[in-house]
Amino acid sequence: MKIDRFEDLEVWQSARELCKDVRDLTVKGAFSKDFRLKDQIRSSSGSVMDNIAEGFERDGRKEFIQHLSISKGSCGETRSQSYRAFDYEYISEDELKHMVKTTESIGKRIGAFMNYLKKSEFKGNKFK
Repeated sequence: MKIDRFEDLEVWQSARELCKDVRDLTVKGAFSKDFRLKDQIRSSSGSVMDNIAEGFERDGRKEFIQHLSISKGSCGETRSQSYRAFDYEYISEDELKHMVKTTESIGKRIGAFMNYLKKSEFKGNKFK
């Protein structure tokens, strides 16, 4: 199956869901008033989906891999910030477990996608 749009990538769709989950967590209670952490976790989770999209749109395999690497790092950053939110008692243990499970899954999928692209002979649309 050929993917023509980044919106068709399942990993991007999962990253979009992660952003929605983060937003839902950060509008509640004390978390909504901790502007620095709230902005940081919203930014890092947004970076996960945005870098997948940007890398895809650059039409080059190496650039896509580079942006996926940034996306994977942002996913880890979101997980780390989730632990901080838990430690500050902004989110419950169940919410933390969900965030850890989600970010680990997305991170692994991004890593697998990067490995696939590294082995691919397709250089990108801009090299046709």
